[in-house]
Amino acid sequence: MMKLSGLKGVTLVSMLVSILAALLGAANVARAQDFPNHTVTLVVPNAPGGSIDILARLFSKYLQAQWRQSVVVIYKPGAGTAVGTEFVARSAPDGHTIGMVVTSHVINPSLRPNLPFNTVKDLAGVTMTAVSHIVIEATPSLPINTLPELIAYAKTNPGKLTYASPGSGSAMHLAGELLKTKAGIDMVHVPYKGSGPAYPDVFSGRVDLLIDPLYASKPYIDAGRMKALAITSLQRAKTAPDIPTVADTVPGFNVQSINGIVVPKATPRAIVHKLNADLIAVLNLAEMRARLSELGLEVVVDTPEEFDDYIRTEIDKWAEVVRISGAKAE
Repeated sequence: MMKLSGLKGVTLVSMLVSILAALLGAANVARAQDFPNHTVTLVVPNAPGGSIDILARLFSKYLQAQWRQSVVVIYKPGAGTAVGTEFVARSAPDGHTIGMVVTSHVINPSLRPNLPFNTVKDLAGVTMTAVSHIVIEATPSLPINTLPELIAYAKTNPGKLTYASPGSGSAMHLAGELLKTKAGIDMVHVPYKGSGPAYPDVFSGRVDLLIDPLYASKPYIDAGRMKALAITSLQRAKTAPDIPTVADTVPGFNVQSINGIVVPKATPRAIVHKLNADLIAVLNLAEMRARLSELGLEVVVDTPEEFDDYIRTEIDKWAEVVRISGAKAE
């Protein structure tokens, strides 16, 4: 056998590596051009019902038309969305199983330290798809009408105020804990099994505050059954521009309810980028944007790399909130 030595050997090995990389790249591009070549499964990590379910069905409808392949929506709720996300992480990395993720995706790594998968190492972001605003609102009988008044009241009456959320570990729960941390106040969390049962208790004053998606709360705010204090996003909501943001009082405060798409980490990048382009094409359809607006969702898209960066940054942010607050999962 001929022995390779010195610079010539190194050069030959480098050339072989380059050729192999080029061949693999070409193979991945070819696979992406052929994608999808059979049924695609879209995993929803929540139970059927609500805006996330509707969004998934819209994706199924429009992607099916674009790809000329079936797109089947399946539901795998449980463990704060971790059951469905684990299913995606363990699926074949060929792009034919994609998963929806919500804000709990970036909260779970610190709130649920025994996750059976690694959010960063086992999954790759495709794109963020939409965000919805979260509102902090008060029962009409509470003698406050603004967020600065809430903070002042809470400092004068530490531990007296109660706030409801749709459940421990939800984005709404952690938004309350972040506010406590940033504003230096003490409030008592009252978790519910979904926000539906919380509304009557806040209407009546049995609970002082509710943190919930603006879309669900707006009819009650408009009817005077709740007092909107602040939106938790950095920017005001287009559907309620008169409601100030928490950041107006607590600089930099930013919590949004997000939706995005992820795939198994080993999925070829060419397929990830094709998924990204195809999803963005669907989200840019006028009828799609109009329907999402009706659901209180604003379209937000990015590159796979930007979504991965967002996920890593948010994981770090929520880890600190969970550590300071001592928040626990249900």
